[in-house]
Amino acid sequence: MTLFWYILIALILALLAWFVVGLVWGKPWRINLLYARTFLRFALGSPELLTHLGILEKLGIHWHNAKLADASVAHESRQFRRLAKDLRILRSYDRRRQSNAQLLSTDIMDWFLDDQLRGETFRFHDYPLNQMLGIQSELPNFMLTLHPLVSRTEARNYVRRLSRFGVKFDQVLEGLQMREQKGVLPPRFVIRRVLDEMIAFAGQPAVQNPLYTVFKEKIAALKLDQPEQARLLADVESQINTVVYPAYQKFITYFTALETKATDDDGVWKLPDGAAFYAHCLRSNTTVALNPAQVHAIGLAEVERIEGEMKTILTSLGYPGVENAPRKLQEFATEERFLYPNTDEGRSQALADYQRILDDINANLDPLFAVRPKAALKVARVPEFREKTSAGAYYHPADLGGGRPGVFYANLRDMNEVAKFGMKTLAYHEGIPGHHFQLAIAMELRGVPFFRRLVPFTAYAEGWALYAEKLVRESGAYADDPYSELGCLDAELFRAVRLVVDTGIHAMRWTRQQAIDYMAQHTAQAPETIVSEVERYIVMPGQACAYKIGELKLLELRQKARQALGDKFDLRQFHNVLLKNGSMPLSLLERVVDESIKGVG
Repeated sequence: MTLFWYILIALILALLAWFVVGLVWGKPWRINLLYARTFLRFALGSPELLTHLGILEKLGIHWHNAKLADASVAHESRQFRRLAKDLRILRSYDRRRQSNAQLLSTDIMDWFLDDQLRGETFRFHDYPLNQMLGIQSELPNFMLTLHPLVSRTEARNYVRRLSRFGVKFDQVLEGLQMREQKGVLPPRFVIRRVLDEMIAFAGQPAVQNPLYTVFKEKIAALKLDQPEQARLLADVESQINTVVYPAYQKFITYFTALETKATDDDGVWKLPDGAAFYAHCLRSNTTVALNPAQVHAIGLAEVERIEGEMKTILTSLGYPGVENAPRKLQEFATEERFLYPNTDEGRSQALADYQRILDDINANLDPLFAVRPKAALKVARVPEFREKTSAGAYYHPADLGGGRPGVFYANLRDMNEVAKFGMKTLAYHEGIPGHHFQLAIAMELRGVPFFRRLVPFTAYAEGWALYAEKLVRESGAYADDPYSELGCLDAELFRAVRLVVDTGIHAMRWTRQQAIDYMAQHTAQAPETIVSEVERYIVMPGQACAYKIGELKLLELRQKARQALGDKFDLRQFHNVLLKNGSMPLSLLERVVDESIKGVG
């Protein structure tokens, strides 16, 4: 080989090395590569997310399904350093050389990364284990609902994941201890709720634990020989007894001691720099610059307006002079005509009715939507072990591969809490055209950086779902069902009340009982629901404000487009603009709407 060829090969290798170094560690030569790298790093650092996405399995890759994400304080610190570096690199690209589409992607990523880094100051201000969220409930639920028990390999991976519970629980415990050192302790009731949950979960024989019973049920369909099934079941039982339960016991011991140190102060105002932390929570969740006093005032005004509309409908139904509309709905919610039997048969009928509601509305949305998700939607019951502390309903998105449908989970713990007049609105919010449309369409987007199909912005997502409730009402879906229309208004009222209560707790030093009393006065929710909701706001400050703030912004943008375009305004195209660009901060969404108006005009 001549010197020329040696030099040429050396140059090629040098260029390749430069490309790889830039792509992996430095500044990628194209900004699209940075979008991809930032998301890829995030995804590869979370085996649970990879499982959730369901992409690698279709390529025959399964290693991630044997692992759990690193939850250590050191890993979190490395993540913040990496985010800071990625943000610096992102801002170094020349905006003049970026297309409009790239500028939007850049600004969405910039807002997200900046928001994450703003939160670094408050990284130890949250309560990682609480009655709503936390490894103690989310990890078992992940194993039961998302781990793909579809093969011998995945069955073995299930066992391997169980074997890693101890390590992950120890990592989370380290963070809890650091929070305690910094004076960040959850309210006493939170500790009690978590303790009760963990004691119940870890206090049953391993073979009666859902981690065992669900596994047994699913591998029965794999057509494994009996000796192998027996070995796998024995391995799961062993891991539960020797790894899972001891991990829970460490938390139980720690929380038992922590309970004696906790107080009954509920708002984050009690924490170091609590006011600044809450301001961050509001900005992060609502993606707009509103202070607690402004949010509180918006909430009070919306409560008054919605209660007025409810009284008008009640008068038309023959109930004139009702002083407290929510209280009247509470009376309706106890009447047999609006309830299902509190039996398994009643629960089955409710699930069937939810499916019928979704099917009916889905068949009548063509005048409102030009785009529909390809992913299917099914209705299911909230897993029984999560019913006690779970919300009334929630949505779980479909996977990216299209093999797993979206799921609307309904909480059926007590059928006396499931008033028929509230079911339509709940189904529209969580399912069609709410979260299922928004999230499934986002997952199916093409021609945008991958991260935009997944990046979460609460105000956009929950704002859309609440907007969807109102949209369906505006379409006439309740024309012959005034009681369900009252249910729709009560759901909207519920979100308005959240603005008042969330800011009341965290900025105005309301007690837990003050918040409960206000909600009892201004919503038709069952007492148990009110308690669980208030307790949710306590451990998730600012999150509940995103719904109403997001909805109001979407309505504002729709009115803005309608006024600007006049006869040219097309509601279907407006919804295309909202849905076919994926989730983003509300300020950026306004820019997108403004640009779409210019394009039509």
